[in-house]
Amino acid sequence: MSSIITKDNFKKVTGKFNEIGPVLVIGDIGLDKYTFGDVKRISPEAPVPVLEVTKEWTTLGLATNISNNLSALGVSSTICGVVGEDMQASKLESLLEENELSIWGVVRCSERPTIFKERVTTSTQQICRVDYEDKSPLSVATQERLLERVNEFIPTHSGIIIEDYGKGTLSKETIAEVVSLARKHKKKVFVDPSRTTPPEFYKGVDLLKPNRAEAEMMVSMLGHNTTDVLEMAKILSESLDISEVVITLGGEGMAIFTRGDEKVRIIPTVANEVFDVSGAGDTAISLLSSSLLAGATLTDACWIGNCGSGVVVAKKGTATVNLEELEKFYNNISKNFNE
Repeated sequence: MSSIITKDNFKKVTGKFNEIGPVLVIGDIGLDKYTFGDVKRISPEAPVPVLEVTKEWTTLGLATNISNNLSALGVSSTICGVVGEDMQASKLESLLEENELSIWGVVRCSERPTIFKERVTTSTQQICRVDYEDKSPLSVATQERLLERVNEFIPTHSGIIIEDYGKGTLSKETIAEVVSLARKHKKKVFVDPSRTTPPEFYKGVDLLKPNRAEAEMMVSMLGHNTTDVLEMAKILSESLDISEVVITLGGEGMAIFTRGDEKVRIIPTVANEVFDVSGAGDTAISLLSSSLLAGATLTDACWIGNCGSGVVVAKKGTATVNLEELEKFYNNISKNFNE
């Protein structure tokens, strides 16, 4: 097990977040709506609960939540993604502007709706989720418009986060073009992958951060049959030409692998309370990428990402973490490791 990041290193890395140049976030973008209330009876029309709504709110979802997370940490960003020509697109752009986030990289198109997810929940459980989306690939014209924006932004940004939810925004050609441009301009590419995307799409990126289920599926698609964390990390690194692989293990923490290693380093989970895991992966990749861009080692970056995830899983709905919350959480858990 890797030793926890020292207090000096924690302060040194997080203290540099506001010095990082803007980060380019590329991926599926959309809105998350939460409809919250109480269930006191079953419907007379069908054997389903009747929710008496007490509160509703809409937040930035999917890859836009990465930009929201970065902003909360003091890191600026530009989001590149595709929305429809609809009311939800206008709502998403308004929310971006309200949160002082750039809308320059948002591409509108007529062939698909803006991704919109509504979660219907009580204080104790989620009743259902309603998704509005079209997962078909982008048209050639829309993909070209998206790549025009990417081509414009990469030279002026410090690094690139690819956030893939498998909703059709990221084709093999799009990711290959991003990697090619990033190498040309000496920028690092960090990827939060989708389990439904062919793993070959991610060839040549700098860091891949799947969860265990995603890693197992990706390894299987590459023709291997193993659930061993070290073997999966080696296969992903070697087959896809990726320098660093971080596999999140839920309650077991994170497994860290750098190409050439003979073992993985394990960071234990540090969450004290789990209320809602929505967006925890977004927080992890945001902090992991920011920390690396701020000069952290991979192990220290993962400790910081792990702390951020520990904060957000104790919150309701898709959430973010700010520097004050992050430092408070680190100070609390570091006592346990130093006792």
